[in-house]
Amino acid sequence: MNIRTSTEDMLHVFQWKNGDKEWSPFSDAEMDRRQNEMRAHLAANDIDAAVFTSYHGICYYSGFLYCQFGRKFGFVLTADSATTVSAGIDGGQPWRRTHGDNVIYSDWRRDNFFTALKSLIPTGAKRVGIEFDHVSIDYRKLLGDAFPGVEFVDVAAASMWMRTLKSGEEISLIREGTRICNVGARAVMDALHEGAPEYEVAIASTNAMIREIGRSFPFVELMDTWTWFQSGIMTDGAHNPVTNKRVARGDICSVNCFPMIFGYYTAIERTLFCEEASDAHLDLWQKNCAVMKAGSDMMGPGKSCSEIALALNEMYRGWDLLQYRSFGYGHSFGVLSHYYGREAGVELREDVDTVLKPGMVVSMEPMIMIPEGKPGAGGYREHDIFVITEDGAENITNFPYGPEEMIIRRG
Repeated sequence: MNIRTSTEDMLHVFQWKNGDKEWSPFSDAEMDRRQNEMRAHLAANDIDAAVFTSYHGICYYSGFLYCQFGRKFGFVLTADSATTVSAGIDGGQPWRRTHGDNVIYSDWRRDNFFTALKSLIPTGAKRVGIEFDHVSIDYRKLLGDAFPGVEFVDVAAASMWMRTLKSGEEISLIREGTRICNVGARAVMDALHEGAPEYEVAIASTNAMIREIGRSFPFVELMDTWTWFQSGIMTDGAHNPVTNKRVARGDICSVNCFPMIFGYYTAIERTLFCEEASDAHLDLWQKNCAVMKAGSDMMGPGKSCSEIALALNEMYRGWDLLQYRSFGYGHSFGVLSHYYGREAGVELREDVDTVLKPGMVVSMEPMIMIPEGKPGAGGYREHDIFVITEDGAENITNFPYGPEEMIIRRG
């Protein structure tokens, strides 16, 4: 690779190909497919190069998932090159993970990241793609200062739509993720008992998933896998943090298991009870499970996201529970996490009219939250993942839910 730098710039932009490329769950052909699909978009829209800066954009097209820690990272795609731009502090790891080349910038001068970009973007480029939904106002100004006269155009939306349709290799990895979700959920069921602190239940689940990920791949970076376990009033929010609250008899509980594998997020979420559930809790739980089943049965090609959401709203409305619904009924899965990524074009919400297609991977996850002081107070949530097929939808979670299985008794 010929990096265009002066002698002085060589102190600031360099390469460090330390070791060999690491094992990846994705073939070279799969990674070439992704890059070439974006190249086709660039060519069709007279875009000379694209600079991806988000976690999900860089990971999807290169295989490298960065650790930001106050520095900038990039992936530059042109008609004939694919290169990650990483910080010197990360050594050769970005090179080993990248499907393509890598350049490194040092901390020895403040603008070195942009010096690296200048070495990669073709001379005379007029239009360069960036991710509008990731680049801040300050970041955009710095890009303009570094590339005067260049028109920056959005490639984030096009990239998102590409990511919503999963390849066979992606679906295979997502299946592994759902299998490992179930390992975490089973660990929660084994660890849950009256008097257990929430964090101890969560630790048991997270450790079980990390160990299973480590056993399941020839090589894998073990990062970002986590569990949210909530009890009592803490179940009112789907993303409430783990606390040191101790589980009480009769508590409603929520488990949320999230293994992260090569940047791919999967999840299982379940309502549980410790030892017993009141009649009011059982009634609400069974109703939410009925919505879960109905929604699961609706998943398939040709169904629009809004169509599913509106139909399920009617079930809640019939029980006078619609006002207690707290978020959409599901979303797309792939390269995303709790702190990066979202394929917002495929969310099961009333205001999203996207039609489900074969190759999409989407969750069904109805939730209602009954405020404290009312009978049956707490948050009720179930969550499965579906692969949309040519003639239906395959549930790849396949884990029990509801009162028959999820009242955890130790007596």
